[in-house]
Amino acid sequence: MVMTAPAVELDGRHLTLEAIESAADGAPVRIAGAAQARVRAAREFVDRRFASGEAIYGVTTGFGRLANVPVDPQHAALLQLNLVRSHASGTGAPLEPRFVRAAGVLRANSLSAGHSGVRPETLALIVELLNRGVTPVVPCQGSVGASGDLAPLAHMSLTLIGEGEALYRGERLPSAEALRRAGLEPVVLGAKEGLALINGTQVMTGIAALGVLRAQRLASAADVIGAMSLEAFLGTERVFDRRLNELRPHPGQSRVAANLKALLADSEIVQSHAECGRVQDPYSFRCIPVVHGAVRDSIAHVRRVTETEANSVTDNPLVFPEDGEFLSGGNFHGEPIALAIDFLKFAICELASIGERRLYLLLNAEDRGLPLFLTGRSGLQSGLMIVQYAAAATVNDNKALAWPSSVDSIPTSAGQEDHVSMGMTSANNLNRVLDNVEGALACELLGALAATDFRRPLRSGRGTQAAYEAARATIAPWTEDRAPAPDIAAARQLIGSGDLVRAAEAAAGVALA
Repeated sequence: MVMTAPAVELDGRHLTLEAIESAADGAPVRIAGAAQARVRAAREFVDRRFASGEAIYGVTTGFGRLANVPVDPQHAALLQLNLVRSHASGTGAPLEPRFVRAAGVLRANSLSAGHSGVRPETLALIVELLNRGVTPVVPCQGSVGASGDLAPLAHMSLTLIGEGEALYRGERLPSAEALRRAGLEPVVLGAKEGLALINGTQVMTGIAALGVLRAQRLASAADVIGAMSLEAFLGTERVFDRRLNELRPHPGQSRVAANLKALLADSEIVQSHAECGRVQDPYSFRCIPVVHGAVRDSIAHVRRVTETEANSVTDNPLVFPEDGEFLSGGNFHGEPIALAIDFLKFAICELASIGERRLYLLLNAEDRGLPLFLTGRSGLQSGLMIVQYAAAATVNDNKALAWPSSVDSIPTSAGQEDHVSMGMTSANNLNRVLDNVEGALACELLGALAATDFRRPLRSGRGTQAAYEAARATIAPWTEDRAPAPDIAAARQLIGSGDLVRAAEAAAGVALA
C-alpha cells in the first residue's frame, strides 16, 4: 500500500470525513500527543480501580444479561479474550477493505479521546495495522447496531490478538501470519480492553462516512448530467432564475439552480429555442433545483450527524479519571447514525429516480425533434431502448433497499438489550443504493450524449460542452447498435472517478459541490 498523503492525526475530537476517507485509502495515521497523554491517564485509572477489587462492569463481571455475574479478578485477561472470541460471530461476504480501514480509523479516534481505558500499546497496534496495510477480514453481517457493532468489531479485534484472518498486500492470511509479515506482534488483552475494542458504532459509521462523501459527488454529477439532458431535450433554463429560487430559500435548491445556470452558460442549443413558445417542461426537468436541492440538503444533515458520531466515544462503561468514576450508559446504541444512514438512503435514491425519468423522456421526444430511442434507423436498430430498462431496474432495486432498517428492533441478550438500531443493515444497503444511483446516472449520461449529438453543430454550454467532450473521449457516438454494457461501465467510471464533474467545473468556473 502506497502512503503518500499527509498523515491523519487523531485526537478523538476533530476527525473529518475527508480525513477518514484519506486514511481508508492508505494515508498514514498517528495519535496526537495530547491524546496519548489522556489514554495513559485513563489506563492508569483503570489499573488502580481494578487493583482495588471493586465490581466493575465488563472488568470483574460478565456482559449483557450476565452483568451481575461476578468474575474472579485473576481471570480478567481470559474474560476479555473470551469476549472477543465469542462475539466474532459474523456471517456473509467480507466487508470491502476500505470500509474496514475506515472503521479502524474511527475506532482509534474514539479510543484516543481517553475515556475507554485501553493501554497505549493496544491503541498503537491499531494504528500500525492501518499504517502497515494489515486489514482484518470482517463479515458484513452480524451486528444489530447495539451494543454497537459487536460482531464486526470483534472480528477486527481478533487480528490484534493474532487470531482470525487479515489481508496483507492483497493476500488473505491467518492474522498471525499477516502480523508477522508486517513486522508486528499481537497484544495480550488486559482488563477492560476487549470490551473497549468491540463496543461501539465505528463500523456502520465508517461505511456512512465514505457513503456521505460518495453521495456528495453523485449529487454534483447529477447536476452535470441533468443539465446535459435538459439542454438536449430543449428544456427551458428559466427555472434556474435566481429570483424564482430565492422565494423558496432552501440552500440546496439555490445552489443547484446556480450550478445549472453556470453549466449552461453560452449554450447555443438553449439559445436556439428561446422563442419556441414552450412554457413548461415535465417535472423531471422543471424541478431539478427542487429535487436535487432537497437531496443535497439531506446529505448535509447526514454529514453533520456522521461527523459528530465520528468524534464520539461509544463504548461502555466509560472512564472519567479526572472525576475518579466509571460510568455505565448507552452511548453504544446506534440509533443516531442508523437513522441518518436510512435518511441518506432514501434521499440519494431520488437522484436515480428523477434521472431515469429524464432518460425516458429523451428516448421518447419526437415532439422535440429527437428520434425514438435516439437512433437514426429506428426499427432496424433499437438504439438506447434497453439502457432505460437498466436504469429502471436500478431504481426498482433501490425501492426495496431504501426501506428503513432502523424501524425494526429484535431484542437480544436474553432481553437485556431489548431495543436495537439495526444500523449495520442500513449501512450495508447504503452501499448498494449508491451503486444503483451511479448506474442510473450512467444510463442517463448515455442518453444525454446521444441526444446532444442530434443537436450538433450547435455548441453546448460552457460546462455541458466540457462534460460532453470528457465523456466522448472514452464513449463513442451511437451510430449503430452495439452492446451498451461497456458504455455504461465507462460512464460509471467517469462519474465515480470525478472526471466528468471536474471537466465541467473547470470550464464553467464554478465548484459544483
